[in-house]
Amino acid sequence: MKELYNIVFEEEIPKYIQIANYIKKLIDGKKIKDGEKLPTIRALTDMLEVNKVTIVNAYKKLKSDGYAYQKVGSGTYAKKREVISLFNREYSKIIKSLTLERLEEVIDFTGETNSEVYFPVAEFKDVLNEVLDRDGANALIAKEALGYENLRETINKSFWDEELDIKNLLIVSGAQQGIDIASKAIVNINDNVIVEKPTYGGAISVFKWRRANIFEVALEEDGIDLIAFEEILKKNKISCFFTMSYFHNPTGISYSKEKKLKILELAKKYDFYIIEDDYLSELIYDNNIIHEPFKKLDKYDRVIYIKSFSKIFLPGIRLGYMVTPTSFNEIIQRSKINTDITTSSLMQRALELYISKGYWKENIDFQREEYIKKYKLMKSLIENELNDYIRYIDPKGGLYFYLEIKNKNITSKELFYKLKKRGVYITPGSIFFKDSVDGDYYFRISFSQTSEEKIIKGFKVIREELS
Repeated sequence: MKELYNIVFEEEIPKYIQIANYIKKLIDGKKIKDGEKLPTIRALTDMLEVNKVTIVNAYKKLKSDGYAYQKVGSGTYAKKREVISLFNREYSKIIKSLTLERLEEVIDFTGETNSEVYFPVAEFKDVLNEVLDRDGANALIAKEALGYENLRETINKSFWDEELDIKNLLIVSGAQQGIDIASKAIVNINDNVIVEKPTYGGAISVFKWRRANIFEVALEEDGIDLIAFEEILKKNKISCFFTMSYFHNPTGISYSKEKKLKILELAKKYDFYIIEDDYLSELIYDNNIIHEPFKKLDKYDRVIYIKSFSKIFLPGIRLGYMVTPTSFNEIIQRSKINTDITTSSLMQRALELYISKGYWKENIDFQREEYIKKYKLMKSLIENELNDYIRYIDPKGGLYFYLEIKNKNITSKELFYKLKKRGVYITPGSIFFKDSVDGDYYFRISFSQTSEEKIIKGFKVIREELS
C-alpha cells in the first residue's frame, strides 16, 4: 500500500490539497476502486510523514469534492465521480442538431413535449396584447421573486380548489429548475437520495451535480417496488425520493393510490421528503385513472410538488410552479431567488389571463382528443406489428410508450444508430439510468411530434430493423 501513496510534495501548494488531488487521480484511474476503504488517518500520516491535521483536511476535501464518503465508526471510503456517458453526450448532440428543416425530413419519436400545431397562437397573441394594454410597462419590468401573485392565486383556484396556502406556492422556469431548486434546499454533498429505475435523466444530472449518493429502485406496474424501497430506508439515512407520479418518464407508469399512501407513511416514519414531478397528468386517456398526486394526499407535509406548463402548453414560455412544505418555505424561496431572481413577468401575466378566461381547459381538452388518436394508433401498431419483438406496459395516457426488446439480439443503442441511418429517431433506454448499461434493451417512442402518417411509416422501419 505504501508504494501506491508515493507523493512528491511541491512547496507552493498546501500539502492537504496535493494529497487530495493525488488520491483523486488514483480513483479516476481505477487504482483505488469505487467503495474501497482508504487508509486510516493515522496510517496515512505515518506513510506520508505529515501531521494528522493535514490528512484530516485532505479527507475533508475529498468528501466535499464528491470523491469520498464516511461511514461512522468505520472510516473513509473512495467514491467514483459520476460522469455523463459518452453515448449520452453523443445522443444529446444528435437530437439538438435536428433543426426544424431536418424535422420535416425525418420521423422523430424522441419528443417529450406537445406539438406546436396544437397550440392556439392567435388566441395567445390576443391574450398578450390584452395584458400589455392592461398593465403597460409593469408587464415587462415588474419583479416578484415568488411569482406574479394573481397567477399563484389563479393556480390555487383553478387546479387546487383553493386548498393550498399561497405562501407555499412559487413560480419557476419549468420542472428542471424546480428539481434543481428543491435539491439545493434539501440535498447536500454525500447525502443519500432514491430515484426510480429508470428515471428522468435531468433529475439524475441534478443529483450527480450535488454529489449525492443515488440509490435506484425498480418500478412495478403501479409504482416502485416497496419492499426494495424500504430495505434501502432501513439501512441508509435518505434525504429525498424523486418520483414522477403520472405517466412516468420514460416508462409511462402511474402510481396506484395505495402505493402513494404507503410511501407517504414511509416518508414520515424514516424522515425523508418526496420531490414529485407531476408530469403530463392532463393527458389521461382511461377513465379509471384519477388524478390524485402525492401532494393531494400529503397529510404529513412531506411533498415538494413540481408542475411544468412547458411540457403540455408551450415549451418556449418556460413556466411552472412548486408547492413546498411549510418547513422548507424560506430555504426553497431563497434558493429560487439565488438561481434567477425572477421569472418572466409578461409570460406569467399572459398565462394567468389564459387560464382565468377558460382557454387553458379548452386547449387541454382539444389536445387530449387529438393525442388519444395517436395513442390508439401507436398501441395498435405495437400489438400488431411489433408483438413478436417487444414487450410493453400500456401507459393509458401521456405522450409515449416504453418498449423492451424481447430476444436481446440487438441493443437499443445499436437500434438507434440503425434507425438514424434511415431517418427514424428513438430514445434508447440508457438515457434514463444512472448506469447506462442498464437500459440496453429498452427504448422510448413518443407520438407527440409525429403525424399519424409518419407513425405508420416509422413503425414499418422499426419492424424491419428488429426482424
